[in-house]
Amino acid sequence: MTPPADIIDDLKKHFTLCQELLGAVEREGQTLRRSDKPSLFEFCKIRKNLLPRLTESLDTLRRHRARWQKYSLDERARHPEIGMLLRQNQDLTMKIILLDRENEQSLLRRGLVPPRELPSVNRQRPHFVAELYRRQGAS
Repeated sequence: MTPPADIIDDLKKHFTLCQELLGAVEREGQTLRRSDKPSLFEFCKIRKNLLPRLTESLDTLRRHRARWQKYSLDERARHPEIGMLLRQNQDLTMKIILLDRENEQSLLRRGLVPPRELPSVNRQRPHFVAELYRRQGAS
């Protein structure tokens, strides 16, 4: 079993990595709002650098999650900081997703996204998946 101290340490590392990603996404948004012809090469490089690190961190957290769920409820209750760190990571991830979506919208409005990279129309419909499930269940 993974010691809770290892889980806590990896959650903190993941949080730091997510803060770095948030900073990059915020700077990209500021650049998109400020200039008519933004240079996005820097942000592309940052993302390419962060992606393997983020993937590795997520893989580590997935392994920890599987092991953590094998702990008894009493054992998990003795480490409330893990739940707190999980919530902080989730909140930060949602903030990154929201800001990245805003940046994507700015890029789309300016025509800076190649046609092959355009997002699905259904992503713009927040209840598409729920409606799909409802229709499938009625069949």
